[in-house]
Amino acid sequence: MKELAIMWLIVLIVMIVIELATMGLATIWFAGGAIVAFLLALFQVPFQIQLVVFLLVSFALLLVTRPLALKHLNFKRTKTNIDDLIGKHAVVTEEINNLKGEGQIVLNGLEWTARSVDECVIPKGTEVELVEIKGVKAFVKPKV
Repeated sequence: MKELAIMWLIVLIVMIVIELATMGLATIWFAGGAIVAFLLALFQVPFQIQLVVFLLVSFALLLVTRPLALKHLNFKRTKTNIDDLIGKHAVVTEEINNLKGEGQIVLNGLEWTARSVDECVIPKGTEVELVEIKGVKAFVKPKV
């Protein structure tokens, strides 16, 4: 039974090393399961029970704590320059017509290819609000 305890320690170390290498919150939950299975192995619980408990604890940790961990670990996410542009106002310099594949705006002194989010034609000179950026296209709606 000592071999099973060593096996669970190896599983624990491998899971921690993978987690440290990826930092993706993917294998740390299985490390928790490996700790519980290791303790069961020390008390000479049969391997089948160790395996079932390892899987149950791992998936329980994954399902219950991962959403909480992601919520609290992503609070420092910094916006990119593009994220800062969403909601800004721009001026249409070339009529926006999605059917013709035409349209251009000037935003912060830069020209952008533009499309309307609601498929309406937006005439030149109209002030618009930036809703989304996909690739190199700005998706806008008329300013209300």
